[in-house]
Amino acid sequence: MALVFLHRVIGDLTLGKPDLIEFSEVETLEAAARAIAGSSEGAIPVWHKRIPPAGAAPPSEERFVGMLNSLDVVAFLARVGGDRDRAMRTPVSEVVTPNPSLLREVDPCVRLIDALELMKLGVRCLLVRRSVACKDVSKPFSTLYNGKWLRNIETTKPVNAATSSSPPSSSSLPQNNFCCLSREDVVRFLIGCLGALAPIPLSSIASLGAVNPHYCYVQALSPALEAIGKIPHGPCAIAVVEANCDGSHKILGDISAYELWKCDYVTAAWAMANLSAGQFAVGTDENGCPSPIVPPDQAVDLPVEDVTVGASPRLTKFSSRSIGFFDNHLKQVQTGRPRSMYKGRSKLLTCKHTSSLAAVMAQMLSYRATHVWVIDSESEDDILVGVVSYNDILDAVTRYASSVVPPTP
Repeated sequence: MALVFLHRVIGDLTLGKPDLIEFSEVETLEAAARAIAGSSEGAIPVWHKRIPPAGAAPPSEERFVGMLNSLDVVAFLARVGGDRDRAMRTPVSEVVTPNPSLLREVDPCVRLIDALELMKLGVRCLLVRRSVACKDVSKPFSTLYNGKWLRNIETTKPVNAATSSSPPSSSSLPQNNFCCLSREDVVRFLIGCLGALAPIPLSSIASLGAVNPHYCYVQALSPALEAIGKIPHGPCAIAVVEANCDGSHKILGDISAYELWKCDYVTAAWAMANLSAGQFAVGTDENGCPSPIVPPDQAVDLPVEDVTVGASPRLTKFSSRSIGFFDNHLKQVQTGRPRSMYKGRSKLLTCKHTSSLAAVMAQMLSYRATHVWVIDSESEDDILVGVVSYNDILDAVTRYASSVVPPTP
């Protein structure tokens, strides 16, 4: 198993990754919302604006500001109140929390095991230059990797076997080509090496120690906005629970960057400012539960269905349709009975503590989630026992490898 981490370098993971497109701190939250929707892990790296005459300088750790995710945007809009459409034109620099430690620039020839150790310490993204050729490593990937370089550079010359067998020199390659690798990229690479990682992938997450029992939670009756201050950075999620008599927690939903990844941020901000954590995470029954009363001056922020002309105050329902989780063009099926409560952007991701590591990895990658909540397999009431995040997975797969792989000389 250790050979996977010893004979692979981080440059192998850049194959097929697009070049880095910097998102400047002077951009607006509206532009950030569009960028976040197309990002991995529901977050984007933010950079200081390039200043002439160094405007052509490549990205570096010194110019990195921090990570901005969907929850940061929604929480900001919920706090400022007022005209949230106008607030969406706020510069990103006023919202993003500076944290340069979340990104690290690494050489593409750095061993995979060393890169994973950086991520386990809290690094969210790895900035990798494409223009450095590595020798005597990653032989199974060298032909494809170097071949891609040659096709990009020598577009007018055919690539033959003799040419593709030798890596291009660094001087012939563009010097400003970077890509940004996330933890999702690393886990996606590892799931393609399940055979080499045996028997770890088939072991349960509980036996591997991948279940983090120190999860953050908030009671369902607490205000949703108060829960924001309790949310950790890894994973950026807090469980919304209902306490049982024995002290255990039944999970109802969660408030996370993942759940808000592609929703309507303005509507979600209103809901966060006005609803409880349980209502925000699970939603309200559109036919059964009472809807919140909203002052007329705030009605512009809210997508309302049919409202009688002249009615005041306006009754507005926060639901899966209003927040943008479901396709508004889908026709509702008339069943003659109340519609069930929605579960957010998608169904709450849970697994049993007896689930295998491979199953949890596949679940996270399928939904592009940053975490999975772990419930007790012997309970039928969704009793929460912990959470599995990217860092927990990386720690599980590298714990054995770190003990047998020699340190970097």
